[in-house]
Amino acid sequence: MRRVDADDPEVDIDTGHRMLYRDELFTGEVAEHQGEQIVCLDVYLDGIRNGLTRMWYPDGTLKLEGNVLNGVASGEFREWHPNGVLKSRRYFDDDIYSLREETVWDEQGRVVRGWTRSKD
Repeated sequence: MRRVDADDPEVDIDTGHRMLYRDELFTGEVAEHQGEQIVCLDVYLDGIRNGLTRMWYPDGTLKLEGNVLNGVASGEFREWHPNGVLKSRRYFDDDIYSLREETVWDEQGRVVRGWTRSKD
C-alpha cells in the first residue's frame, strides 16, 4: 500500500475535505510523525478516510485504534491511557454513523462512565 507523510508539501486537502497528493485524490496510508516516531496512521480511499485509523503517544504506546467508513467512525473505537490501560471503548453504528455505546475507565482500570443509547 502506498504511504505518504502528512507533512509532505504535495499533500493537500480540497474544499470537500478530501486528501490530495500531487493534486489527485489519494488512496493509501497517510502517516504523521513527531520526530522519528509515527503518531498517526490513517487509510484513505479516493481522498476519504476509509479503513483502520491508529494513533500513538510520542513514546510509541498505542493511543487509539478504530475503523472509519467514508470519513466517519464505524464499529469499535478503543483508546488507551499513556500507561497502556484501556481508557475508552466506543461503538458506532455503521448505517447511521452515530455513537451507540461508550465505556470510560480511569488510569487504574476502574469504570468511571458507561452509556448505551436506548433502542427507541
